[in-house]
Amino acid sequence: MVLNADQGGLLTAPADHRLTSVGRFLRKHKLDELPQLWNVLTGDMQLVGVRPEVEPYVTMFREQYALLLNQPPGITDPASLAYRREENVFVAGRMEQQYVSEILPEKLRLSLDYQRNRSFFSDLRVLLDTVLNLTA
Repeated sequence: MVLNADQGGLLTAPADHRLTSVGRFLRKHKLDELPQLWNVLTGDMQLVGVRPEVEPYVTMFREQYALLLNQPPGITDPASLAYRREENVFVAGRMEQQYVSEILPEKLRLSLDYQRNRSFFSDLRVLLDTVLNLTA
């Protein structure tokens, strides 16, 4: 993204002007996630686990996040798979409202359900689905 992109909002819109051409390519092919593998190797993240969210949204849903953030964040989870192209779901002019009232609550529901029923095999399934959907 361009310098100071965070000042233009927390969400990335379709055809967001803050994305550079390289950034657009990296995001499209999910290559922007590769540096997070270093965080997995250092133990700061896990491969499968709740995706980190920005503080203002965590604050809005503090109770739900309290149940989720007792483990390191992950690179992928069922919510990130379900919304892997969330920028295409946004309605122009109401992105923030739509994210807070519709998308984020559904992501939280998916993450909470997953955490309650999580197993080695469910993590393996999420990893496999993630790899198979990299270009989808």
